[in-house]
Amino acid sequence: MAARWAAFRTSPFLPATVVTVVAAVAAGLFAGSYTYNMANPTPHRIPTAVVGPLHTKAATAFVEGMEKRLDTSLELRPFATGAAARHGVEEQEVFAILTVLPGRVDLAVASAAGASVAQVLTEAAPAAAGSAGVPLRISDVKPLQKGDPRGLALFYISIAAVVVGFVGATQLSVHASTLKPAERIGCIAVYSLLGGFSIAAAVDWWLGAIRFPFAESWLILAFTMFTSGMVFTMFSTLMGRWALIPTWGLMVLLGNPSSGGAVSWPLLPSLLGHIGRWLPPGASINAQHTAVYFGDAQHAFPFAVLAGWALVSTAVFPIRHRRRPGGRERPSARAALPPEGTGRGRDAGAV
Repeated sequence: MAARWAAFRTSPFLPATVVTVVAAVAAGLFAGSYTYNMANPTPHRIPTAVVGPLHTKAATAFVEGMEKRLDTSLELRPFATGAAARHGVEEQEVFAILTVLPGRVDLAVASAAGASVAQVLTEAAPAAAGSAGVPLRISDVKPLQKGDPRGLALFYISIAAVVVGFVGATQLSVHASTLKPAERIGCIAVYSLLGGFSIAAAVDWWLGAIRFPFAESWLILAFTMFTSGMVFTMFSTLMGRWALIPTWGLMVLLGNPSSGGAVSWPLLPSLLGHIGRWLPPGASINAQHTAVYFGDAQHAFPFAVLAGWALVSTAVFPIRHRRRPGGRERPSARAALPPEGTGRGRDAGAV
């Protein structure tokens, strides 16, 4: 038995078995993570601007009806004027505006701030208004672009940037393993710039699905691809051939479902909604979403998140690479000596 185990450990069947088990488990986790986060989104707290007297009987009954149908609480934030509330939408502080007027209430959603949030609000509002006996008007103060009626295009391009970013790094590690650290980082930077341009051009110029602020969106996609590629490269120096496992887990199993791209953060499980902002996919979508729909209110936070992951990964890679040397190396003096029993002056393995 011991001899068989020893033979199995040194055979290719051990890593093949590990890969088989990991692939099977990963398939279930992949499906489960996306289903858990996206199949039945449930609102938790929805930041909502309020303009006008909320203490009236009609307004109180409408809000209570909304909370009952949504099975959540609206996080009501008073604003002095409609213009101030619109500014709150532009700053992405609130997802909707509730205006209390004599004899009726107006609910203005912002689909561009969160299409899934706007959907659940507009579905619940008519029934809430009917039970409260108050006339209701619904409008959309920040609609999505016509080519992206469900608001999923930014999620898809983020997935493309994240996945191609680390897949490109895996291919470099397989087919160009002798690259020195600076050379590999340079290659990742180059294919990130080219890939980001390709994604933006295909979605905007070719398909016309989203009209980007092209330079900004291109650089966000390139930054995302570079960060994703460097995260894999970092794990590769730390874990060797198994680096794809933590990269896939961090970026795809956890990062993409919690990014807020397909389902807005107020509808995600609370913990994942907070975690997603600190991971590269969530930061990428956050930056891209603001660039496309709220260009005058771009925030530094998502760029800081991407920069943090990129800097840490880029720092770890060359440091660990020195401890685990690889790449092109000059032949040692011993390697330059002819092997015993031969008259050849150069070792066949020297470069």
